[in-house]
Amino acid sequence: MPHHTEFSAVFVLLFVHELWCFQHLCPFRDTVDCATRRAGVDFSRSLPSIAARVLAMKISRKLVKPFLVEDGKHFRLKDHDPAHTAGVKTKEEANQLLQDGVAQLAEHQNKLYAQNSWALLLIFQAMDAAGKDGVIKHVMSGVNPQGCQVFSFKAPSAEDLDHDYMWRTMKSMPQRGRIGIFNRSYYEEVLVVRVHPELLKAEKIPPKLITKDIWKERYEDIRSFERYMTRNGIVIRKFFLNLSKKEQKQRFLARLDRPDKNWKFSAADIKERGYWDDYMQAYEDMIRHTASEDAPWHVIPADNKWFTHIAVAAAIVDTLDDLNLSYPTVPADKLKELQAARKLLEDKKK
Repeated sequence: MPHHTEFSAVFVLLFVHELWCFQHLCPFRDTVDCATRRAGVDFSRSLPSIAARVLAMKISRKLVKPFLVEDGKHFRLKDHDPAHTAGVKTKEEANQLLQDGVAQLAEHQNKLYAQNSWALLLIFQAMDAAGKDGVIKHVMSGVNPQGCQVFSFKAPSAEDLDHDYMWRTMKSMPQRGRIGIFNRSYYEEVLVVRVHPELLKAEKIPPKLITKDIWKERYEDIRSFERYMTRNGIVIRKFFLNLSKKEQKQRFLARLDRPDKNWKFSAADIKERGYWDDYMQAYEDMIRHTASEDAPWHVIPADNKWFTHIAVAAAIVDTLDDLNLSYPTVPADKLKELQAARKLLEDKKK
């Protein structure tokens, strides 16, 4: 992947080239300029927008497309390298890209909130120590807390178990204009419950409904639920933070070695590590059966946290950019009210 400075150079060159062509080669430049201004369009401002779009497309091709799974039919986890960095070589370069991504995300969120039409749900699934908390902390650092809701779903409570397995997440879906974040989700029901099928007994499901097809049925139910949400304006993007077993071991050791990380360590995590192969099979089947164009999976390399952060940020920005969000248009009568208010405020006598 080209360095961030190269991306900046692409932006500048495209803008300068387009501006020069318009100013020197367009024989009706003055006519177009006057006409567009009369229509309320500042043509000169559209050129940087075009260049920015080209730049965004280049970044998307490098940081989003390689990890996007919209059709899981032929998905294989072994084809995805947990240490991949898409050509980004340094943390400094990654930090700059992250800052840019956070700024773009903040602007998109403002429009999402003001428009109050779409909602965005981000789902994070991963093995322990993959960095879900860190991703949420760094990537969402620039958003307005009023427009963002974070829910962490751990072991279900007694009340949760008295309902269907989707109940606790359904009541936490984001409102219109908001970004909802699920740190783990209903996908636990085809991951940890599949690896430990004895957990099904606690869900009080009628025994005759627990058949050999239960996982297939749950995949179907999840796809149907996500399709329903999508059709109602809830955009869903799902992230699997793809951590290697070797890197997980190093992070567990760091939790033991560093006093400030001791609180993160759990003996249960070591126990679950013993089921690594079972979990990898469960994740692969999950992605294979639930990836869709409307609710795709992003299989994000997670061995390098700095890359994980920029890849997730790029995917979220790319998703929001596709919605063509904008601030609501102020109607004429409202504009008159604003003008009257300005006149009152500027009147020194009042």
